[in-house]
Amino acid sequence: MTKISICIATYNGEKYIKRQVDSILKQAGENYEIIISDDSSSDNTLEIIRGYNNPNIKIFPNQKFRNPIFNFENALRHATGDYIFLSDQDDLWFDNKVEKSTLALDKCDIVLSDCKIMDGDGNVIEESFFKINGSGRGLLKNLWKNSYLGCCLAMRRTVLEKALPFPKDIPMHDWWMGIISEVFFRITILNEPLICYRRHGINATPTGEISHFPYHKRLGFRWALVKGLFFVWLKR
Repeated sequence: MTKISICIATYNGEKYIKRQVDSILKQAGENYEIIISDDSSSDNTLEIIRGYNNPNIKIFPNQKFRNPIFNFENALRHATGDYIFLSDQDDLWFDNKVEKSTLALDKCDIVLSDCKIMDGDGNVIEESFFKINGSGRGLLKNLWKNSYLGCCLAMRRTVLEKALPFPKDIPMHDWWMGIISEVFFRITILNEPLICYRRHGINATPTGEISHFPYHKRLGFRWALVKGLFFVWLKR
């Protein structure tokens, strides 16, 4: 039986984490694990998660990354599943996310699905991230603007074997995994929203929002991705 791993990087997520974990557990099936890498939360995040008393929820507390990229990397390193899902701490999964994603993964290596966008109060403010972001396939397209929203990704274990360890200077983990996938893996795009993606102004990851970095910094991000991709290519 195929095992799935759901990797969540948490930090002070007490306001939304229970609703997100509940939405995952409703559809996780029989052979699953939820990996929680917590970046030293100072609120009740871990108490809420421990309250499930579920042996399939594996908690790795007291991390000190102060960085969502490497907090997610830690979660991914502990995943043991055949299929791996990324999850933010404050979104909501639709009831068919696991089913739709795993069916797609039977024929490809990585799945990117669409999502609706909601505000901090749970009101849907956009029906399609793909539409407002102009998401789509293509290496150059995604070097320019990332389509690979982490919370919308599911992948085979082979993608992790190529993407890890994360280069130290990449702008975001999901962008890196998307660029790796464009070069090395079979990709499926699902145009159907499978989650509600929460934007409330205090998210740890800024993907999908207008960049406020100066131009030279944005060029540096893309150079870091190209450089990392080159070294992975050399090791293939």
